[in-house]
Amino acid sequence: MGVTVDDESTAHLYPTEFLNSITPSGTPPHILTLKTNAPIMLLRNVNPAAGLLNGTRLTIQNLGTRVIEAKILSGTHSGKSVFLPRINVVPSDTGMPFQLKRRQFPIKPAFAMTIKKSQSQTLRKIGIQLAKPVFSHGQLYVALSRVGILNAISILPSPDSIIDGEYYTDNIVYEGVVRN
Repeated sequence: MGVTVDDESTAHLYPTEFLNSITPSGTPPHILTLKTNAPIMLLRNVNPAAGLLNGTRLTIQNLGTRVIEAKILSGTHSGKSVFLPRINVVPSDTGMPFQLKRRQFPIKPAFAMTIKKSQSQTLRKIGIQLAKPVFSHGQLYVALSRVGILNAISILPSPDSIIDGEYYTDNIVYEGVVRN
């Protein structure tokens, strides 16, 4: 999974070790450790018509050096087997004075996800870590509504959220919605 710097005149300024150590937003890490049946998430829109969109969850069926066979876990294409090729990944906002380009799989392991990434996902079981209270209107609702059965939700609250022996968290509600 090579790294290239487009401007050859400045390529010598950035050691390969440095380029391999950075992981700009929306890119996979330089070294991906994967195995069969591991859950993964797509980081790019690869083929929208086939259900391969940014945020799609999949499980690895077979690993190859140039292609991964995976099964889609969510959405209208759930259960479908697909092939994920290595592609040129060029992050748009690195904050670096050069353009970084890597040829790699546009995926990352997905054992956990943010509340934002969980939107539009349907899950059988979830665990919500509330080390800090949610910070935006509707986030707690989004997190809790990913499954349809209350018994399939586990919540890990912050230890300092205990009041009179019970756990509490803030539910941020936009004031325009609250009735007087």
